[in-house]
Amino acid sequence: MGAMKAQPENSASGPLLMDPFGRAITYLRVSVTDRCDFRCVYCMSEDMAFLPKRDLLTLEELDRICSAFVGQGVRKLRITGGEPLVRRDIMQLFGSLSRHLDSGALDELTVTTNGSQLARHARDLAACGVRRINVSLDTLDADKFRRITRWGDLTKVMQGIDAAQGAGLKVKINTVALKGVNDDELETLLEWSHGRDMDLTLIEVMPLGEIDGQRIDQFMPLSLIRARLASRYTLKDIDDRTGGPARYVRVEETGGRLGFITPMTHNFCESCNRVRLTCTGQLFMCLGQEDAADLRAPVRASESNELLERAIADAIARKPKGHDFIIDRRHDRPAVGRHMSVTGG
Repeated sequence: MGAMKAQPENSASGPLLMDPFGRAITYLRVSVTDRCDFRCVYCMSEDMAFLPKRDLLTLEELDRICSAFVGQGVRKLRITGGEPLVRRDIMQLFGSLSRHLDSGALDELTVTTNGSQLARHARDLAACGVRRINVSLDTLDADKFRRITRWGDLTKVMQGIDAAQGAGLKVKINTVALKGVNDDELETLLEWSHGRDMDLTLIEVMPLGEIDGQRIDQFMPLSLIRARLASRYTLKDIDDRTGGPARYVRVEETGGRLGFITPMTHNFCESCNRVRLTCTGQLFMCLGQEDAADLRAPVRASESNELLERAIADAIARKPKGHDFIIDRRHDRPAVGRHMSVTGG
């Protein structure tokens, strides 16, 4: 694929996208692929059927949609997947979007990754203006890592984290708390992360997509984990925000930050500033709702952005107040049928 043709530069003074509840939408999460080189047990079935490549937005279309959002006041873009760094020529998209950082229209361009491809891409990400990244990592035990991811190699992830820090990227570790799987090593993960100057964020398992097994067996409320950690460490609430849903504490013994994302036991909808674009151009106004707007059709219908901007405005106007996540204990059905890898982290 040749060099991407950049869309015209967008103004940082574009109108804010306001939802019906007065929340400014300043954060767009963009899934560039539903594919992944792992098959984590809480995220996917082992035998996944992925989307045909013809259904995916091209890199140019992804750039155009992201740029339209930046032009309407979005200040943060997070590239997700699946595993975003397995998308062919993905660094072309980062390189093109970096112009919005250079112009000041965008505050942050970042990525969530499983770390498997970081050793190859870390320096290029830094060169594109990426300053911090999230790495999803649920255990430091190589055998357990293989069981959780089914296909993953912990050594490659560790090499990727080394490369990211070597390139000057600030790394945050995201860990899904899984009852009976990794809940016994959260203290170890905490001290390891903080010992390497990395924040750690703990996440409750979410009821998205059919998986092999039962989520009720995986779910562990973070309120219990926080109480356990508080018996060993001094946790001080802080007001730090990184643009996402995590609530942070400072761990006085380590000096590091610990975040909690609790969509099940304490939702964070009242301050939601996010929408999510799938790799096929569907815009989800809420991770926990099925309502979506098709942005691929207006992009492909016209070279002008008028139809696209109208579709975005119409979608934001129906953003819901909150999600309806619940783990169905009677029937073990997911609250939402699509997998997390489809919506994008």
